[in-house]
Amino acid sequence: MRVHYPRTPHLPWSPGATPDDVRAGDLSGLRGREIVVTEKLDGENTTLYADGLHARSLDSGHHPSRTWVKQLQGRVGARIPVGWRVCGENLFARHSIAYQELESWFYGFSVWEGDRCQDWDRTVAFLRGLGVPAPPVLWRGVFDERVLRALRLDTERQEGYVVRTVDGFGRAEFGGRVAKWVRPAHVRTDTHWMHAAVVTNGLRSASALWSVRSGADADVPELLAAVGIAVEDPDGGGAAGICVEDPAHAEVVGRLDLIGRYGDARLAGVLATVLHAMPRTWLAARLAGPLGMPLARRVADLVGLHASLHRPYPDEDRRAGLVRMASAADLGVLHAVAAAVLVGRTDDADGTDDQAREQVEWSAMHAEDAGLLGPEPLEPLERLRAGLREALDGLGAEVVDRCWAEARDAYARGRIATVDEAVAATWRWRSGRFPQLVHLVGPSGSGKSTFAASLPGIDVYLSLDDLRQARGSRANQRANQQVLGEGLDRLDAALSAGGTVVWDATSLNQHQRSLVHAVARRHDALTTHAIMVVEEDELHRRNARRAHPVPPQVLTAQVRRFVPPYPGQVHRTWYVGASGTIEDRGGA
Repeated sequence: MRVHYPRTPHLPWSPGATPDDVRAGDLSGLRGREIVVTEKLDGENTTLYADGLHARSLDSGHHPSRTWVKQLQGRVGARIPVGWRVCGENLFARHSIAYQELESWFYGFSVWEGDRCQDWDRTVAFLRGLGVPAPPVLWRGVFDERVLRALRLDTERQEGYVVRTVDGFGRAEFGGRVAKWVRPAHVRTDTHWMHAAVVTNGLRSASALWSVRSGADADVPELLAAVGIAVEDPDGGGAAGICVEDPAHAEVVGRLDLIGRYGDARLAGVLATVLHAMPRTWLAARLAGPLGMPLARRVADLVGLHASLHRPYPDEDRRAGLVRMASAADLGVLHAVAAAVLVGRTDDADGTDDQAREQVEWSAMHAEDAGLLGPEPLEPLERLRAGLREALDGLGAEVVDRCWAEARDAYARGRIATVDEAVAATWRWRSGRFPQLVHLVGPSGSGKSTFAASLPGIDVYLSLDDLRQARGSRANQRANQQVLGEGLDRLDAALSAGGTVVWDATSLNQHQRSLVHAVARRHDALTTHAIMVVEEDELHRRNARRAHPVPPQVLTAQVRRFVPPYPGQVHRTWYVGASGTIEDRGGA
């Protein structure tokens, strides 16, 4: 059934309201509620369904400006449940505002299940899974008329804003839960856009990312431009040896579509395949800006992990290994990347590539048997997570995270299978009577000490640099073994006393970290990795400003040797970006 989008009332102070427009005389449906304010975009109201679309009018016919959005509906329609509809703005054709930097020609602003509009957070998540962006958020908080009246827009480039409750609502409530502010004299053209030649609005480079999310083929040069990696030779080679015409790119797209991965999962798989030969550490820091930390570190982890599927692994340990690996990567995407990068390779004399292909196929069979490859990846783990979350409601974050980590490990070992078993297996940690260790990880100058200073409730702070300073010089590396031994002894004593301890050292590789972990395990401590993710150029800039800089060549060597831990190697993981704040979490 087709449903037209309701008319949105104007806020009382909207200067763009005409005598024919609906005005919101009563704002009681907004007052006292959390609202979100988004930019009102100047396009054509359009509704997408599983089997078609229409503009505001249910009988809207063909127009050249609707060709692209019809193609989009053809890609995403199969992922819109029957009875649902996605409402948004078709921005392909210029109306009164000439957009130059759009992320897509279609932005979604509401998702409806029958007569029920989803809450805002579910709306954004569902749209992202389709590969459709939401309009820019201008403000979010409890309704405050003074704040809304004080919002200032560039009325040459912005049509207005829309206010809606964060909570969902029924269609009958629409008039009280949604309202808009529109600039004065909004229409500033003499001819209606439908009766003029179609002038296409401009896209920014990030539109290539949304295109891949939605199911389009990957245009590798455009993708690399969107993430700031230049392609020097579009006919065959690019930055750092990236081959634009590698058949692996088309292969991974086909594999991801076959297993139903779209949205960020599809984009991560494509980018990981394109960039599979790049250093993992470099990737996470480089991609954090254009993609955001959560997606950037997932792409980097796919790059770091995919080759492990090419190597033999003991079958008796394979299920446990795959479950642990699932903490860092969607296993369906990981297997797709691992298989795709082998396409087109000419096998060498010892048959290494053929063996790698067999290992990927064998691993995928084990992952499928464990329920880790389906259309809802990690479903067994998600059931445990949801069940534990409900059972532990009201307990502190540290207790909940510890119980989840222990349940996850027990599931990987095959010791538990159900929520009830997970609840029983985590009983001993409910009291919260365990010490905590925050293990800082990152090269010199990455912000470890500054981040540690921002953490509340720290009882003991252990810095190897401080221990060297106490011996006479922070730069003296000749006594490293003795300094490390002294630090581990102090860590042992601090965890024995209880409380929260911070360990500040570069901890560049797993061997260095394992010495610290051994002490933490002896005291049953909740262990958190805080990984500093900062680009190398920024590290050198910071190092030059430090009171105690390390030699530039030493810092360069640290970056080359840095192998960050993966999620799941300790109870939980924090990713600290260049902002100095936690920008992503693993294991929570």
